[in-house]
Parts: sequence; C-alpha cells; structure tokens
Amino acid sequence: MNLTIAILIFIVGISIGSFLNAVIWRLHTKENFLKGRSYCPKCRAHIRARDLMPVMSFLLLRGKCRDCGKSISWQYPLIELVTAVAFVILYGVFGLTISFFVAAVYTGFLVIVFMFDLKHYLILDRVMLPAAIVAFFGSLLIGLSIWNILLGAVIGGGFFMLQFLLSGGKWIGGGDIRLGAVMGLMLGWQGVLVALFISYLVGSITGVILIFSGRKSWQSRLPFGVFLTLATFIALVWGDAIASWYSSILGYQ
Repeated sequence: MNLTIAILIFIVGISIGSFLNAVIWRLHTKENFLKGRSYCPKCRAHIRARDLMPVMSFLLLRGKCRDCGKSISWQYPLIELVTAVAFVILYGVFGLTISFFVAAVYTGFLVIVFMFDLKHYLILDRVMLPAAIVAFFGSLLIGLSIWNILLGAVIGGGFFMLQFLLSGGKWIGGGDIRLGAVMGLMLGWQGVLVALFISYLVGSITGVILIFSGRKSWQSRLPFGVFLTLATFIALVWGDAIASWYSSILGYQ
C-alpha cells in the first residue's frame, strides 16, 4: 500500500462522508441534496464555508453550532471517518483498480442505508432503486457474470420475501427484501450467502446483548438493515477469504 495514496484516499473519503451526511439528512427532509446550502438542523442558520471542513470543523467548534450553540450530532464526524477508513480498507485490498472504485460507490450506498435505517427504521426505495441499477452494471464491470448477479439478487431478495410471506410482514419489511436483492447484485450468489450468514450472526449476538443489558426487550424491533449493510461490506472485502476458510473447515478443500 502506497502511504501517500492512502492518505489522499482518506481525505477524499472524509469529503465524500460529508456529502453522504447531507444526503442522509435531505432524504429525511425530502429536500434536493444537489441544491441549496447546508444549514444547522436546530436553528436553520446557513453553515459558513469555514465551518464545512469535515471532522476538523466539528472539533474546532467543539461540537456546537456557531450560531445557536446547540450540540452537533456525533453522526457527522463519525460518518466522515467511517467512510474514509472504509475507502482506505478498500484500497488496501483492491489497489487503485476498477474493483476499488466500484466497491467505493457500493460503500457510499451502504453507509446511507446503514445510518438511515439506524435513525428512522426505514430503507427507502429512493436509495434502493439507484443502488440496484448501479450494482447491476458495477458488478458486470468487475467481471461477475450476469447469471451470477441475477442469481444473487434472487437469493438475497427471495430469502427475505419468503420470510415476509410466512410472517405476513411481521418479521421483516419490504425494504429488507429490496436490500437483499441489492446485496445479491453487489456480491453475486456466493457473496450474498456469506453476507446473510454474517448479518444474522452479528444481529443475533447484538440482540441478545441489548436484551440482557435492559436496552431492548424480546418484542423490540431492531433496524436489521444496519446488520445487512455491515455484512455486505465485510463480504465485499473479505467474502472470498471467508468462503474459502469455511469450505476448508467442512473439508471441501
């Protein structure tokens, strides 16, 4: 890994993370995220250019709005940093290849879905439809066969569709079905199986911890898109290694 390139990618990642924050907020308010100036959600004062530096502005302002003095959510620097770190990880795995750029675009969509579902318990069609189109052509671009991509979408979407039908919509929502299909388009059929396994494993462990810590009850809902997006990123980066490791345990290799 070239350190200079990694630093540049980190800086670009922080900037893209700042843009993703704006997208997440404006999806909630139903504003156009390509137009208009950023503003404080508390007092609605326009944010000055000098206060738009990702992470640094948050630290310099000590996490408070310059105009109203109210706290700025930690979501903003965290999303910026997480996006930057994710991009550096992708660079470390793929180098500056087409796979890196495709995976970086996928990661942007995953970050949006992760945070929006965490905050609002919603997976929006306005995100899933463009994500599906990008994932289909992106996966073709990096060499997945069309049958691999489509089978992945059928497995991912069908897995959740079956649960939806069996439970009458009580176990999962329609957004999970669409996210499952997009996961398949991004990962192919083998990758989506790895991602589904990871998501249910991490989701179950997290749910048990929250229940026994008193923060959730057995009847509480969990934003499952959070676990699905995290698992998709893991499968995107390390899916082949995980599948090979698991196959070796079963004695297939």
